[in-house]
Amino acid sequence: MGNCRSTSRVLPGKTYVPDLEWKIHDFSSLLETGAKTATSGRFHCSGYEWYLNVSPMHEKPGAGTPYVALCLMLSREKLKRDHTVHAVFELSIYNQSKGMYCGCQANYNFDIKNNYSKKECLIPLQELLKSSAFLVDDSCVFGVEILKIDVPSPEKKAVVVYQKTTTVQNLFVHNKGFIKGTYIWPMDNFPELESKHFVRSPTFEVGGHKWYIGMYPRGDKFTTDSLSLYLYLDASKKLPALESKKVAVMTLSILDQKNGKHLTRTAGLWVCANGWGWANFLGLEKLKDPSGGYVVGSNCVIKADLTLVGSSAEGQI
Repeated sequence: MGNCRSTSRVLPGKTYVPDLEWKIHDFSSLLETGAKTATSGRFHCSGYEWYLNVSPMHEKPGAGTPYVALCLMLSREKLKRDHTVHAVFELSIYNQSKGMYCGCQANYNFDIKNNYSKKECLIPLQELLKSSAFLVDDSCVFGVEILKIDVPSPEKKAVVVYQKTTTVQNLFVHNKGFIKGTYIWPMDNFPELESKHFVRSPTFEVGGHKWYIGMYPRGDKFTTDSLSLYLYLDASKKLPALESKKVAVMTLSILDQKNGKHLTRTAGLWVCANGWGWANFLGLEKLKDPSGGYVVGSNCVIKADLTLVGSSAEGQI
């Protein structure tokens, strides 16, 4: 095994109780989706909400072969603009034959603009696919343990990392029959909408569930100079817990009505328990540039492409 950064320490196999134990079933189907990343559902540790992110085909510089890489994501919901969280953590993959985790220790300063840690390469993809220890019945298990949290600003204090039970999550990827849907949201009154803090599209249906696009015309609380766009699962109808956790790949686009140079951003696999998108989708200056075609007169068109590829559930592995 190797790692992407020389500052990380490769750990020998060890047994420990992770904060999150994440099993990806049908790993080969995950590769077939073509998604560059997959993100776990949220888990809690020491007053913060976290996610684990896997890149199954990460391009490691100079390696010549793709690696399976992990990174840790801190939810920005409880972060303030001057809030920095320094975390020390271990990212690992589970050796199912020896009953121990193998990985590396890393650290990162999380803030409102940098809430993804650096990617840590764990194992070459081809080595994983041939392994009878890390990949069993086409399933592999990843783990993360948060060892230490410091808040240099503004509180300047250490956060106690309490021992607690492990959050166990299962990601199931379909091997066929992906459900796809597209929705186009034409707005013919965009200048009027700019004065609003938040605007939502009409709901649309994909896979038997209602969805909508959420737009912050002047940016949400994480930005001040960009249009923010998100896709949300409409929770106006209460859904059973397991049914609400679909797994999707999503693309949002702003259509260029003059030149056909549409701006498109694609998210990897994500668990649809909440919204997902981009605070800095498009700078306001570029959005309003008259030479571009994102806003023509009072017209702006946003497009959402959604593919449901599986489901996620918490419980025993």
